[in-house]
Amino acid sequence: MVRHVVTRTPHRYLREPVPIFFPSSEEMPETRRHLGLRTALFQILELAFAERATLGSEQFVYWDPTDPRACCAPDVMVRLGEPDEPFDNWKTWEWGAPHLAVEIMSTSDHDRGPWEEKLARYRRMGVEELVRFDADATEGQLRIWDRVEFELVERELTLPDFARCRALDVYFCVREDPKLGPMLRLARDAEGRELLPTPTEARLAAEARVRELEAELARRARDEPR
Repeated sequence: MVRHVVTRTPHRYLREPVPIFFPSSEEMPETRRHLGLRTALFQILELAFAERATLGSEQFVYWDPTDPRACCAPDVMVRLGEPDEPFDNWKTWEWGAPHLAVEIMSTSDHDRGPWEEKLARYRRMGVEELVRFDADATEGQLRIWDRVEFELVERELTLPDFARCRALDVYFCVREDPKLGPMLRLARDAEGRELLPTPTEARLAAEARVRELEAELARRARDEPR
């Protein structure tokens, strides 16, 4: 991860600056379902983009170097440009704002203040694209905001390209999971047929490909003249 280098001035000062503590995370209630949904999405993104993006999950993102209260903890965040490296917390004045942040709503979110307050925090953070997924919503299950000038503006649900992730050039879609129910996924196509795999899906696909190749080699060996 590239960090900015601070140049020391040659002056002498009457006191040292007082350091400000920026926590890495906070213990918050989380259901098993919420944990499963955000972990699955994080793993999908990690598998697909870790070579060219830094990813985080439930870690504080700070945007004001003078105020540790100015923060959000996205369920998933992505910053393009550098290969993935672990980090404790993210400071936008050092590494830039996330290009993508995802909020997966759960029952505990209703006790953390109105959505408009959280939206205002993401606006001040400077995130380029914000996605909200509410598996239990009867309508508006998936909502997306883009940074337009200095504001976060919600997309119209009826637009043909509504679900395209501008940051990653893939598409959001909702698919039913046997254990978790409605689940936020990513696909290479707008129809959601070419899903980006989970690690388990990728492993099973690789194993199936190996079996296919072994079967093909065995067939060729049988068909060769002796």
